Amino acid sequence: MWVFCLAVDFVIAKANLRDASVIHQLVSVYAGKNKMLPRALGDIYADVREYYVCRLNGKVVGCAALHVYWKDLAEVRSLAVAEKHVNKGVGSLLVNACLAEARQLKVPSVFTLTLVPKFFKKLGFRPVDKSELPMKIWSDCIRCPKFSECDEVALIRKA
Repeated sequence: MWVFCLAVDFVIAKANLRDASVIHQLVSVYAGKNKMLPRALGDIYADVREYYVCRLNGKVVGCAALHVYWKDLAEVRSLAVAEKHVNKGVGSLLVNACLAEARQLKVPSVFTLTLVPKFFKKLGFRPVDKSELPMKIWSDCIRCPKFSECDEVALIRKA
């Protein structure tokens, strides 16, 4: 099991089934503000092994997932931090945990689709045209209600 700790209070760990409803709540807050796509609770349960959570005194205050698409490509997705913990390094800790797992899995490139490209650029991601991510486009994006009018920015970096 992976455990990362940058500050005494924040602990990054792989999510477990008990975390699924809190992950769903965190994602739903941002989805409700049209800042990220919603995730069904059933999908979170099914994919719980992809998620990391950030705990503060045992309570989940953030989440992110690493989804592998192919031997050379994975995505950081569902990055959500409780509003009162934004700008405290939680998002960076979660993304770095995903990147570390990608390196462990020998996945050379990691991308994200985001409405907050500035955050990911600070972590070394660079813009990429979505057409360079056909595995994502044809497996997920094609089913998205925003497909024809997507406002997310694609970014990529080496793991």
